[in-house]
Amino acid sequence: MLQLVDNQGKTLGLIEKIPAHEEGGVLHRAVSVVLLDDDGKILIQRRAASKYHFAGKWANASCTHPHFDETPEVAGKRALRQELGIETNLTEITRFIYLAHDPVSGYTEQEYDHVLLGFWSHDVHPNPDEVSEVDWLSSSEIDTRLTDSPSDFAYWFPQILREIQQLDEERLRAHPALAQFIHGLSKLKSSPIV
Repeated sequence: MLQLVDNQGKTLGLIEKIPAHEEGGVLHRAVSVVLLDDDGKILIQRRAASKYHFAGKWANASCTHPHFDETPEVAGKRALRQELGIETNLTEITRFIYLAHDPVSGYTEQEYDHVLLGFWSHDVHPNPDEVSEVDWLSSSEIDTRLTDSPSDFAYWFPQILREIQQLDEERLRAHPALAQFIHGLSKLKSSPIV
């Protein structure tokens, strides 16, 4: 069961996962985990071909929906364990609402997304049911991939990067590695809602 929310993130009730994404979707709570390593590279994962929507698309380290009794941080840690075999601390750095339609599956994401930041510089053990491959990319490599092949990425990934780019300098100073990564990115253009 997923958490239905209003535009301010207040929980309104519960809904099953698939109905939450049908017929244009309804606004529900989600979590997106961003991981950086000691070299300032970001971990991206390619979603498994068996995923129910946005299959085969590249995205941030992990995404999930908090269960009815989970905080975003607990949900993010659960997803990292299940998808990548990682245990690390996570800190919320921003949140935003987005809408994205997957023309292949017909499902729509309408999410109040909590973006959580973590750090990891060890082995990653992708669960093949969730993740088909992973890569660690520098700012310049992300720029190139997003410019050359934007359709390879799930809609929310460049949006997450745009949201982080809008953080004020005081908040970024609390996370020097993130600040360095974000300052290395070109200003990402807004993409149309899909």
